[in-house]
Amino acid sequence: MPTIGYRCLAAALAVTLLAGADAAAADAPATLRRGVNITHWFRYPPSRDPSGLRGYLDDAAIQQIKDAGFDFVRLPVQPALLDQLDAVTEAVARLERHGLSVIVSLHPVDWHLETAPSDQARLLSAWRSLAEALRRSDPAMTVPEVLNEPVFAAEPAAWASLQHRALLAIRGVLPANTIVLTGADWGSVRGLLALRPEPDRNVIYSFHLYEPPELTALGAYRLGLDRAAMARLPFPVSDPAPCEATAGATADAPTAAVIRFYCAMRWDSNKVSAHIAEAADWGRRNHVTVITGEFGASERLNATARLAWLATVRVACEQQRIGWALWGYDDSMGFSISAPGARALDPGLLGALGMEPRPVGK
Repeated sequence: MPTIGYRCLAAALAVTLLAGADAAAADAPATLRRGVNITHWFRYPPSRDPSGLRGYLDDAAIQQIKDAGFDFVRLPVQPALLDQLDAVTEAVARLERHGLSVIVSLHPVDWHLETAPSDQARLLSAWRSLAEALRRSDPAMTVPEVLNEPVFAAEPAAWASLQHRALLAIRGVLPANTIVLTGADWGSVRGLLALRPEPDRNVIYSFHLYEPPELTALGAYRLGLDRAAMARLPFPVSDPAPCEATAGATADAPTAAVIRFYCAMRWDSNKVSAHIAEAADWGRRNHVTVITGEFGASERLNATARLAWLATVRVACEQQRIGWALWGYDDSMGFSISAPGARALDPGLLGALGMEPRPVGK
């Protein structure tokens, strides 16, 4: 999409979404306004070698993130990499030296927390070790997050109980740090709405947003779809008839059915914003801070729809004074930087995030 055309679309979206913003909305913490996930430093890293972990991002790349306008990063950590705690804490320290706050989020790969008490014990043990290591970091800039996308869809109360135990374990070691909590059901808005807030007042609550998944993930929840056809989905959808014409671009009947379902749902900026408003309203009712810990859209999605959806989410979050973090710096749902070191950040994506591109190293 031409840059000038995109900027006109983004400006129109901003005017529409910001109109009538609620001035009474709770502000996001000053250091957690605009963030990006660094997805593969300590999660599925290209190398588990300590030198490779330490050098995953050089100082120029970290400064580029800061200069682009981000004020925090979310750093996913696999528990299996906690044998490299020195590398984790060194990464946190380097990011913070560049003025970036860091959410340190635990991302287990093969745990079964819903059914395995041994894995629940591993969660608490992992946080005792990680929290102890994070004591060396600045408590004003270092933000532990208990767990990424807990499921517990049928037993949200069981997740709330386990999260409470983890919160106590972290708080016992890090009395001054803000801690991120989340609801069940993969950390969704629905999971957040079912969560009862903790009495600890130095916590914030996160939700993830990839709605609708037919658009953002090209229907990845269903195998065998025609992804090229899915990538042509429009956003926003004001009239289902032109949208449904996209279904005719595929000979695959299941894909055509999914496309027609998406079109019938009429996803537009108002519908996306309503999901974010639900989370913000929950936060206001409970007098707590809420952030969007993840949102993103596949780079295979056509640029017009992708940038419009990303701009819609970003502006809606800012309308509600909710901090946000793109997934991710090094993931195909975001900037898709595939190698260490500073690389030019996509100007269209930066524009959707309300930022201006800058030369590398400037």
